[in-house]
Amino acid sequence: MTIPGDAAVHNPARGGPPDWALYLPVACGPRRWEQRRWGGRAGLHGWLIRKKGMTVTKHRVFAMEFAKVYPLYVQKAERKNRTKEEVDQIIFWLTGYDHAGLQRQIERRADLETFFSQAPAIHPNSSLIKGVVCGVRVEEIDDPLMRNIRCLDKLIDELAKGKAMDKILRRRE
Repeated sequence: MTIPGDAAVHNPARGGPPDWALYLPVACGPRRWEQRRWGGRAGLHGWLIRKKGMTVTKHRVFAMEFAKVYPLYVQKAERKNRTKEEVDQIIFWLTGYDHAGLQRQIERRADLETFFSQAPAIHPNSSLIKGVVCGVRVEEIDDPLMRNIRCLDKLIDELAKGKAMDKILRRRE
């Protein structure tokens, strides 16, 4: 499989990725190829889409429905003897939603992009969230939407690991 006008970049003999690498998720693909071709970091968990010689990184996670992700967060917490109310408290703290607002977003089947763009207010202490989620440092993510999604993942991970709610919510003493 070759793309016209782009053969040198995609020819493994000339230092490009093999054809099968074009359709791997970016986070799983060999990073040296993406850095050589696009001059910097590749997108996180996006698919490389090629159309007429152009490359666009589209994050699949942005299109995921929050209504499908939310039960997974609750399930992860409950497996570790934490409660749905604690998961809700984390979401309320990070996004500014109240119970009715959260339920409305779930009923509308909003995707994650819409969920975070319509959030009343991202908590100012969310900048204190640091650490690694899916092999990526949260504080190094440039895209604000992806950073918010990973922050929520990180907070749920901390809840599942048994951290105290005061520490999870970055409350200062």
